[in-house]
Amino acid sequence: MAIKLKAIHKRYSGELSTTYLPEEAGSLASWLMEAYLGTRATDLLSDRSVETIPPAMEAALNRLKQGVPIQYILGKAPFYGREFLVGPEVLIPRRETEELVHLILKSASGKMKVLDLGTGSGCIGISLALEWKEASVTALDNCPEALALARKNAALLNASLDFILADMLAPRLPLGTLDLMVSNPPYVRNQEKALMHPNVLDHEPHGALFVPDEDPLRYYRALVRHARNHLKTGGLFYVEINEQFGAEVASLMEEAGMTAIRIYQDLQGKDRIVWGQLS
Repeated sequence: MAIKLKAIHKRYSGELSTTYLPEEAGSLASWLMEAYLGTRATDLLSDRSVETIPPAMEAALNRLKQGVPIQYILGKAPFYGREFLVGPEVLIPRRETEELVHLILKSASGKMKVLDLGTGSGCIGISLALEWKEASVTALDNCPEALALARKNAALLNASLDFILADMLAPRLPLGTLDLMVSNPPYVRNQEKALMHPNVLDHEPHGALFVPDEDPLRYYRALVRHARNHLKTGGLFYVEINEQFGAEVASLMEEAGMTAIRIYQDLQGKDRIVWGQLS
């Protein structure tokens, strides 16, 4: 018996609204229908019918109701106009990080050696390599599983870049001279866990998210040290930040000999990116 798409969307939205806000529940229902039924918004408006609901779609609905992020359920996430494979070993790419990529592409050009530290899924480094053909991009991560996934994303998206297994907190890194460094390091304080949605807290890798309350800038101190050691004079440095610590990160950069330091606000009006130039 054929089932109307509007009826499916209504049922799925209703079941998901016990876990999510109504608007998010509706969006997730649409996302599932697109993934498993191949529907688009116009199909829902015309209210066409499908013959059956695939068992995998019902299973996905149940996992969503348990709080599993839909990106992990589908195994992919959108970022900067492309789809990236994701899994529990990496963070789900965020819209704020798209702004970081966009800012770099607006302000840097030409033949440059670029390093993405803490690459995770590879979304920053791979996007830069694909959008900025003259750049020579290297991506670094301390997690072998994350790096394997980033390599797979690079292969699927036909991106050419190098990968290094190393810890950005190490005193020294196996790097040469660089023109640009970028990082979206862990920056959420443990005390902020109570403010986070359970589907993030319960499923995304804590090592890529959290820093100790007593040392929230630990990654930024390491990053500016590596910048001082490896950026050429005039080299550019970009980091995504916790909105609470823009001034503190800018101060670390100034102490490391950087100038023209700017704090950039994201689309929500929150301090989100700090960037500067090594003098």
